[in-house]
Amino acid sequence: MLRRAFIVLVPALAWALATLSPPARAQAASPEAVVDRFHAVLLDVMKAAKTLGHKGRAERLKPAIEQTFHLRAMIQIATGGAWRQASDKQKADLTAAFAALSTATYAANFDGHSGEKFETVGTRPGPQDTTLVDTKIVKAEGSPVEITYVAKKAGSGWKIVDVVVDRGISELAVKRSEYTSVLKNSGVNGLISVLNRKADELARKP
Repeated sequence: MLRRAFIVLVPALAWALATLSPPARAQAASPEAVVDRFHAVLLDVMKAAKTLGHKGRAERLKPAIEQTFHLRAMIQIATGGAWRQASDKQKADLTAAFAALSTATYAANFDGHSGEKFETVGTRPGPQDTTLVDTKIVKAEGSPVEITYVAKKAGSGWKIVDVVVDRGISELAVKRSEYTSVLKNSGVNGLISVLNRKADELARKP
C-alpha cells in the first residue's frame, strides 16, 4: 500500500525538493529525533487540551508543525502543475493556508488525553532517498494506531513530507486528489479560499 502510493508522489516529491531552497532553520537531528520531538509536543498539548481549547492547542502546535513538516514542499506536491503556474504571492498564500489547515486539523484531532502514548518502532529506507519512521499510538484500550512518517533530507536536516496511517494510502495522496478537483473548478485562488475556510471551520467547532 505504502509503496503503491509513492508511484505517483515520488517523482513530484523529488522535483519539489530539488527546486526548493534549504530551510532557513535546518534541522540537524535524525529522522527519528524529528518525529520524537514532534510527538513530545503533541502529547503535552493533548494532556492540556481541555484547558487550552482549540485556539491554545493551535498556538502550541504551530511552531512544532512548521519546524517538523516541509509544508511548502507538501503543498507544492499536492497542487502539481498548478504550483508551477502560480505567482509568487499565490505560492506564499497557498503555503500559509496549508499551514493553517494543518495546524487546525492537529488541534482538532488531538483534543484530549486518555492514557495514549507515542512509540517509535524503527526506521527503514523509503523510495527516492526518503526514510520511513514507523511509529504507533498506543491506547489504554483498543488496538494501536500505526503511523509512518516519510522524512526527506532538506538542506542539512530532515523534514517530514508525508504521513501514512495504518499502512494505507498517504495523506498527501488524498490531498492531491481532493485539491485537483478544486483547482480544476476554482483555480489557485479558489483552493486558497477553501483551505482557509476549512481551517476556520475547525477552529469554530466545539
